[in-house]
Amino acid sequence: MKVAVTGAAGYVGTNLLTVLAQQGHEITAIDRVRSLHSPAGVRWVEGDVLDVASMRRAIDGAEVVYHLVAMITLAQRDDRAWAVNVQGVRNVAEAALDVGARRLVHCSSIHSFDQYTCGGHIDESSPRSADGSIPVYDRSKWFGEIELRKVVDKGLDAVICNPTGVFGPVDYGLSRINSMLRDSARGRVPLVISGGFDLVDVRDVAAGLVAASEKGRTGENYLLTGEMVRLFDAFRLAAACAGRRGPRYALPLRAITPILPIAEPIGRRFGSDVVSRAALGALLAAPIVDGSKARAELGYRPRSTTETVRDLVAFFVTSGQLTRRPARKAANTRAAAAGA
Repeated sequence: MKVAVTGAAGYVGTNLLTVLAQQGHEITAIDRVRSLHSPAGVRWVEGDVLDVASMRRAIDGAEVVYHLVAMITLAQRDDRAWAVNVQGVRNVAEAALDVGARRLVHCSSIHSFDQYTCGGHIDESSPRSADGSIPVYDRSKWFGEIELRKVVDKGLDAVICNPTGVFGPVDYGLSRINSMLRDSARGRVPLVISGGFDLVDVRDVAAGLVAASEKGRTGENYLLTGEMVRLFDAFRLAAACAGRRGPRYALPLRAITPILPIAEPIGRRFGSDVVSRAALGALLAAPIVDGSKARAELGYRPRSTTETVRDLVAFFVTSGQLTRRPARKAANTRAAAAGA
């Protein structure tokens, strides 16, 4: 089958190409750059999601289109992100309808759901990120879905997937969470902020997108979940898998939130957004995300967090991003630490 993938050189795109290639599909990968890690036989073309004509040319002939392009930002407002995440979705959907694609699968995000007013629980019927006080990424992902539904009303067969916090191998980027886990595996994270979030393996997201293309119902959302994970536990596991000591303390979120009005502008001056409402919003809300719909309708089956973290550390080692300590040396280090 002929398939097209927008944002194919990105994190999710790289993993999706692998799944599609393993299934024997004829793949057109659309991005501004060509990935150095794509499977053999993939046809790469350039395309601009802000140009409908460009997208028509790029996806022409595809039976299924996977739309992955998104601009991730922690800013409160960003005109470029809004255009890419909202108008870009509409343009790709219009192009898919024009060229007669059988189905479009849109990779949205958990952030299109309002984590601040959800009452600690999110399913596909939960409130969406419409309030103007919510960071632009969250709002743009919801309004992108609104634009997509307008084209569905015109006859496009489309399905929407909403992954939670995506992590795991392979990632040559690195994503924010994978970068922090690598730092912990290097023994460089003595302290983390407490809290947790639902984290999902990128390989499971890729499999979920394919399942949605085959089994999803037109116009429906599917939450692609993993497990609710305490960051402290994930960071310690990553360090242990690399033979190093992980963080020893978790700073309570209640110690951070009172200083956010001061910390955010200071952080921006130094080019950091780690301590910001957008960065900490999900941890502050820590919603339980219900993935039962995807499990029931798509046959979606995510793997465990432990498996993902172990595989991620192994990927860091094999890709030259990390040196694992020998088991004996790691054991001696732990013994020495205990004696001290």
